Amino acid sequence: MDDDGQGKEGGGHNHNGGAGSEYDVVARAFVDYYYQTFDTNRAALAALYGSTSMLSFEGHLVAGAPEIGLKLAQLPFEQCRHSICTVDCQPTPSFPGAILVFVSGNLQLAGEEHQLRFSQMFQLVPNEQGSFFVQNDIFRLNYG
Repeated sequence: MDDDGQGKEGGGHNHNGGAGSEYDVVARAFVDYYYQTFDTNRAALAALYGSTSMLSFEGHLVAGAPEIGLKLAQLPFEQCRHSICTVDCQPTPSFPGAILVFVSGNLQLAGEEHQLRFSQMFQLVPNEQGSFFVQNDIFRLNYG
């Protein structure tokens, strides 16, 4: 299979060319990787979180990578497919290098006729290895 070369790290150097362009590349690459991994190998998502990470899933707060991984693994469905509608991102000046990412989309559960609308917010924070981890993750289904 041919790889398009877009890994989760964005791959470019910031020359301050466009307003937020580096953040946009990182955010979109992260979103592609996150939802592809969620849909194909949910257990691997724990590696994206750190010891200080927090997940709020439908109002239920979970902290730390092992607990977040467990929560995601124990969701009450086997298979699903995400389709992303929008990805918005902003740098967070109060935490240099961090990126706030807001996603909206649809979630199709196996065997279900109707798609569910969802919104999810991530705060991506740089790590020592020059990549990012998910510090904050808030997920909500959108009803109505």
